[in-house]
Amino acid sequence: MNKFRSSAITQGVQRSPNRSMLRAVGFNDEDFNKPIIGVANGYSTITPCNIGLNKLALRAEESIRRSGGMPQMFGTITVSDGISMGTEGMKYSLVSREVIADSIETACNAQSMDGVLAIGGCDKNMPGAMIAIARMNIPSIFIYGGTIKPGKLNGEDLTVVSAFEAVGQLTSGKINEKRLIEVEKNCIPGAGSCGGMFTANTMSAVIEVLGLSLPHSSTMAAEDYEKELSAEKSAEILVDAIKKDIRPLDLMTKKSFENAISVIMAVGGSTNAVLHILAIANTAGIDISIDDFERIRQKVPVICDLKPSGKYVTVDLHKAGGIPQVMKILLNAGLIHGECKNIEGKTISENLKEIPDTPPDNQNVIRDINNPLYKKGHLAILKGNLAKEGSVAKISGVKNPVLTGPARIFESEEDCLKSILNNDIKAGDVVVVRNEGPVGGPGMREMLSPTSAIVGQGLGEKVALITDGRFSGGSYGLVVGHIAPEAAVGGNIALIKEGDLITVDAVKLLIHVDLSDEELKARRKNWEKPDPKYKKGILSKYSRIVSTSSLGAVTDL
Repeated sequence: MNKFRSSAITQGVQRSPNRSMLRAVGFNDEDFNKPIIGVANGYSTITPCNIGLNKLALRAEESIRRSGGMPQMFGTITVSDGISMGTEGMKYSLVSREVIADSIETACNAQSMDGVLAIGGCDKNMPGAMIAIARMNIPSIFIYGGTIKPGKLNGEDLTVVSAFEAVGQLTSGKINEKRLIEVEKNCIPGAGSCGGMFTANTMSAVIEVLGLSLPHSSTMAAEDYEKELSAEKSAEILVDAIKKDIRPLDLMTKKSFENAISVIMAVGGSTNAVLHILAIANTAGIDISIDDFERIRQKVPVICDLKPSGKYVTVDLHKAGGIPQVMKILLNAGLIHGECKNIEGKTISENLKEIPDTPPDNQNVIRDINNPLYKKGHLAILKGNLAKEGSVAKISGVKNPVLTGPARIFESEEDCLKSILNNDIKAGDVVVVRNEGPVGGPGMREMLSPTSAIVGQGLGEKVALITDGRFSGGSYGLVVGHIAPEAAVGGNIALIKEGDLITVDAVKLLIHVDLSDEELKARRKNWEKPDPKYKKGILSKYSRIVSTSSLGAVTDL
């Protein structure tokens, strides 16, 4: 009799029918005493982020067999944020995080699997897998599909954000259509997730710091051979973790989440990390709140010069030493906890022992801790009468972190983008996009198209954009998202009118509309809760059960 969870379907006379099904998919007599390991394969030809995953899944599958496990592969979905961006389809992006989590949990628990190796690429693949892994608490490891290499045009590094910004540049007369098409054709050269420190690369770094993927693996390029070798090694490590009974909740601790937040601040990561870390921690039963991000931000500087607001891309970070090099600098500065462990059972301090104290001299991606790009982290938590539960501002690269201006109100992303491209937005305006929250959207769309158009028109330092929706990891400028409570549930963002004076102050951590409590109370009497936008289907279901963004927009509180 084996000790594995899968013995529920492989052992005993009564399980003869179960074994007959397993024999049909390749099991032999000796295989029924091996751990059964799910391979959650996010392969898809929908997006370059996931197009290279199948070869990694196959390498991992063979490695599991060689290491003494029995792999069972199943598929998970993906949504391409880059393709759905700016459309109705983007409402499904955050929803897909829950679908991915639910599907992995369903497959693994229904089949009594002993462990899971999850493989993903696009933004929601990573948090979706982590939520499932935290729910199940079976030995698990994650393989990131890898980052895309930068596109090149006349010696300039391009990313997908270059194409979004080119649209704004075209409409403001800064470039012609020929240049737009050149950027379009050259910004994405092959397989991999969007190449700056955008959401996918941010969340892969989070998983590496949490100890659920291998050191250095979060910054590897999708098309490099070392990524395939990493997939093989990950499978070996997982089989060993099953034997040692190392489980995700052994690794997902308060201190390990604090480490992840510290690293995200240091590398200049995406605002979406706030939402996803809150969701993963909630699932793991760890007390992490939006205020922890601000507490850690005050201590941890930005030391990596990475796009979207910086100069370099993720493959450059990898060459400079990757996440382990960043972690070693933070460890030496007392900014992360060295006692946290990874899936191999090693502590961070042990893993970083051979990492140099300082990055290589022949690079400019990672700065010395005493010479940071910014002395404090870039993800600021703003509160005030427009966001009593909080909001998230990305302030890296912002020269003017304080702006007071008239509200320009839009009830959807489409209306906002149309106005920007018509050159209706002027310097000093505070653009408000509401009813795009978790409930109101539903799905909390990312405002990459409007923010990129603003930057492309040269207004990135002169205009603020605030929303109860989200921002892409590629967004930058004076942008404030995740405003909670959102408009659809009666948050004060629903009560403001065109021309109201709004202050966004990233220094005092304030987001405020210049209205008295009495005026807000009077306006609330005339506010009516909007009807649901969807009566059937997954968006309808999601809008009924999703939590506020300040709790991670989770669906299983």
